[in-house]
Parts: sequence; structure tokens; C-alpha cells
Amino acid sequence: MLIIFGGLPGSGKTTIARALAKRLGAVHVRVDTIEQAIRASGDVERDIGPAGYVVAYGVAQDNLTLGRLVIADSVNPLEITRRAWLAVAARSAVTAVEVEVICSDKTEHRRRGGDAGNRC
Repeated sequence: MLIIFGGLPGSGKTTIARALAKRLGAVHVRVDTIEQAIRASGDVERDIGPAGYVVAYGVAQDNLTLGRLVIADSVNPLEITRRAWLAVAARSAVTAVEVEVICSDKTEHRRRGGDAGNRC
């Protein structure tokens, strides 16, 4: 199974995704971690664009085809990224579950550095 977490920065998705991965013994694939590693590789002036997501899709698919439960953790803001995660599940012949995390407390969300906007 592929569990796809999405939500605004600071909404709590990584905290929840990590706890669930630990409880279920799942692989946790976090796009932010991948993007940070790409930046740390030395070419910090180059915009990494969709590279973090593309790498995450590949890592997730490799683990899904090994029969592992995968929890994907990303903002996942665009229809194209949501469709891409679902395509990873389809190619791996597993069920996909999408979870959007929303912080219901605007003050707390701002304190965490998130964009409280209208969705929180």
C-alpha cells in the first residue's frame, strides 16, 4: 500500500507520517529530505524544480515492488503531483490512500512557520 500524505508546510504531516511509519514498520519517503540532499550535493544555485518529487516517486516504487508499505510525505500541492503518486501505486499494483493534513488552529500553524491561509 502507498499512503500519500499532503498538506501545507507546518500542518503536522511529517510528524504524523513518521509516527505512522514507525508504528506500521513502513518506509517513510519525505520529499523535503530528498530536496535538501540534492541542494547539499553542491549545486545550490540551480533550481531543483521537480527533481525531489521524481526521486521520491522512484524510491517509493522500488520499495512498493519489494512488498513494503510506503508512506509518502510531501506538500503535494498540484494535480500533477497527486496524479503522479497515484501512478506510482498503479505501476506497483498496490492500493493508494491519500491523506491531506490540515492544521485547524491558525495561530499554531503560524507559530510553526506554516501558511495559515484559508485552508487552515
